[in-house]
Amino acid sequence: MSDRLQRFASSLVVSCQPVPDGPLDHPEQVVGFALAALASGGRGLRIEGLANLRAVRAATDAPIIGLIKRDLDDSPVRITPFLDDVRALAEAGADIIAFDATDRARPAAVADLCAAAHAHGRLAMADISTIEEAKAAVALGVDVIGTTLSGYTGGPEPDDPDFPLLAAAVRLGRPVIAEGRIRVPEQAAEAIRLGAHGVVVGSAITRPEHITRWFADAIATARAAATRPALAFDLGGTKTLVALVDGDRVVEETERATLRHLDPDAWCDAIAELAAPWQGRYGAIGGAVTGVVHAGRWSALNPGTLPVPDGYPLADALARRLGQPVTLNNDAQAAAWGEYRFGAGAGRDLVFVTVSTGIGGGAVIGGRLLIGRGGVAGSVGLTLEAAADGAMPLETLASGRFLAEAAAKAGHLADAPAVFAAAARGESWASALVDRSADVVARLLQNLQLLFDPAVMVVGGGVGLAGGYRERLNARLSHLPPHLKPEIRAAALGKTAGVIGAADLARRTS
Repeated sequence: MSDRLQRFASSLVVSCQPVPDGPLDHPEQVVGFALAALASGGRGLRIEGLANLRAVRAATDAPIIGLIKRDLDDSPVRITPFLDDVRALAEAGADIIAFDATDRARPAAVADLCAAAHAHGRLAMADISTIEEAKAAVALGVDVIGTTLSGYTGGPEPDDPDFPLLAAAVRLGRPVIAEGRIRVPEQAAEAIRLGAHGVVVGSAITRPEHITRWFADAIATARAAATRPALAFDLGGTKTLVALVDGDRVVEETERATLRHLDPDAWCDAIAELAAPWQGRYGAIGGAVTGVVHAGRWSALNPGTLPVPDGYPLADALARRLGQPVTLNNDAQAAAWGEYRFGAGAGRDLVFVTVSTGIGGGAVIGGRLLIGRGGVAGSVGLTLEAAADGAMPLETLASGRFLAEAAAKAGHLADAPAVFAAAARGESWASALVDRSADVVARLLQNLQLLFDPAVMVVGGGVGLAGGYRERLNARLSHLPPHLKPEIRAAALGKTAGVIGAADLARRTS
């Protein structure tokens, strides 16, 4: 491998190409960009234009990829189209000469451009757009392949780098330089992991006009989204709530029972039907669902809460019905975020526990909602609790479903609200069941305080907010010293915590 190539192996190459006729389009400005890039970790440069190349060469001996751009009437080829361009670039000090090697009508053949670069003692770099063009260039003896022109030879310009082309070109055995739409460090790192010899970054470093536009557009998009309500839904084991949400305020809402005997397609149809009257009135769409969401796919954590098939493509299914992308979160995680942003958390570290049909949770620590590698962070209802016949998921011993099932075993046909009503009337069987639930949840809160040490422990859900329940929790934790005792607060957003949190998370990702 040439010494010039070796000097920027697995490194950053900065393309110092100002916007043509822009305020920075002068050789002295290009030199400034080049020296700043080299001082900050760049190991090579890509320079366009003879005047710029001469000025930069006089200022540094770093490896330079040189090129000339021309707008021709009879050819779409812009990068170093003529043999005389190759000679001029070599004389101006380019170490590597880049030229368009795409399969398009051109003034000079790719083979002749490659031969001319070698004749002047320079390395030949083929800027290609397809793997077929890369193979043809390798057959002609080019020294370097650049993915520079992928996405720029017709049709709409893509948003992301062409990593599949990069990976395929690497397998050809020539050094490959990744270039084109690499705008964030993570993309540059991925190019190196895929085998790129070097990574060219241009606009994201040396074109303030483009960078400013990216930020301005992002702010304008966020501003537009923030000024419109978001559509949000909360799909749980008992009900499906759909709402228009403006900040911390539910503008309108509608709900219906979740029909457990149906399937996710039917549940998605129901959400679309409930949202239909608000078409055109909302921006972002956010969803909160029982179970776990990972990469837009939905699975049950406890099929007893809602029998969701493993890996159902919920985000795509709803996007087709609603006509735009949908941001999804677990319902308890979304509610935790809602309480953190607008409710009982008031911007303080919190752990949220919802005691409802099932039991779920979420944590916001240091301003970040904890999601976890697989999306299950905060799934406290599935932590194990000792029982007479072995360890069991905690929610089977304390949730609303537990209260109803335990009541039935005791000979009382009562759901969770009815159990609480009976307890309020002083019926001992009901008080005993509520006490059993509170025992389990109090131990959970004590453990969560030790794990996360949040400023606030927020309790919500139909059971968690039922009359007398928090008093029972506080009584069971009253013996703890102040630094270990959770500060329990009632969820301030009630049943709308999930949709409010989901709406806010959707705005942040739209």
